[in-house]
Amino acid sequence: MARDIGVAVTVVRISGVADFAGLGVRWRDLERRSKCSFFQSWTWTGCLAAERFPDPVLVEATEDGRTVALALFNRTSRWIGPDRLSLGESGIPALDCPYIEQNGVLAEAGRTAELTGLCLREVASRFDVVLPGVEDTVLAAIRRPAVLVRVLRSQASPYADLAGLRQAGGDYLAGRSANTRQQIRRSGRFYEQAGLVVAEPAGSVAAAHGLLDDLAILHQAAWTARGKPGSFAQPFFRRFHRELIAAAVPRGEASLIRVSGGGEPIGVLYNFVHRGRMLAYQSGFAYRGDEPRAKPGLTCHYEAIRMALAQGLDRYDFLAGDHRYKRSLADGAYQQLWAECGPFYSPRLLLRRALGKSA
Repeated sequence: MARDIGVAVTVVRISGVADFAGLGVRWRDLERRSKCSFFQSWTWTGCLAAERFPDPVLVEATEDGRTVALALFNRTSRWIGPDRLSLGESGIPALDCPYIEQNGVLAEAGRTAELTGLCLREVASRFDVVLPGVEDTVLAAIRRPAVLVRVLRSQASPYADLAGLRQAGGDYLAGRSANTRQQIRRSGRFYEQAGLVVAEPAGSVAAAHGLLDDLAILHQAAWTARGKPGSFAQPFFRRFHRELIAAAVPRGEASLIRVSGGGEPIGVLYNFVHRGRMLAYQSGFAYRGDEPRAKPGLTCHYEAIRMALAQGLDRYDFLAGDHRYKRSLADGAYQQLWAECGPFYSPRLLLRRALGKSA
């Protein structure tokens, strides 16, 4: 497909992927010319890509031979109706346990909506498309009479605005509610009984792998105690993140942080750092059910926010999930959507619409 955009002609092609290494070179080049999220970077997208995308479908927009947009999908076949494409995921639950957020088409800066619309409308006119963890602007770019769109769920994603705080010359704790301030201070005093509260980021890939293992133990203990499997119940989750850490830590894109009081563990955070933002992706806390003053989640994230402020970062992003501790520590929130779209003749989406379940 070709479209006239001003003087240049934008050509959108759909193809397979024979060479992930070669794709990575083009992806990194476009990444530098984009305003992408960490989850749109090749560090994330390219991690174990040949395994995560067993039937890859690449959508690429070019102008005069220059790549201006890329989107990587995996195809899953179906008995009835169009094949399904999953943006940035495999569509296979065992491989999608490293959940994606802030997803979308990788596009040249300043043209995201335009190029997203061109690329996604092209695939949505031929396939059922799954869009995990996207913002509403992505759906707005593809809504057309020939495309059916359905929102599966929406989640608030809270964040702390560190740039605004810094510009105002304010104190982070002063901006929290009286109750949150009290809980953070009381929790800090409790842990300081054993010694100073210290937040230590891993300084090497080996140290980060060690902290990931420590985090997994704490995380699984908390979730299995609630009768739930926990993220590390899927073996691929740990394997993916060990590979990701090996690539991301040398690039300064991953930060595993151990928070302790007097040498005793309080928790471990697994955060991403990308373009002025710290993203709180996963955590493991040493809960003290017998001690109401101990709030390991609040204490660990408060220490990480202090670290992010000291590093001059602009935002501490808690990602999806409207948990109380996130709202307590945040200044604002944005919505992320899990959605699907497809051609107007898609039997599955037509049935959803007939049942009144379309967006």
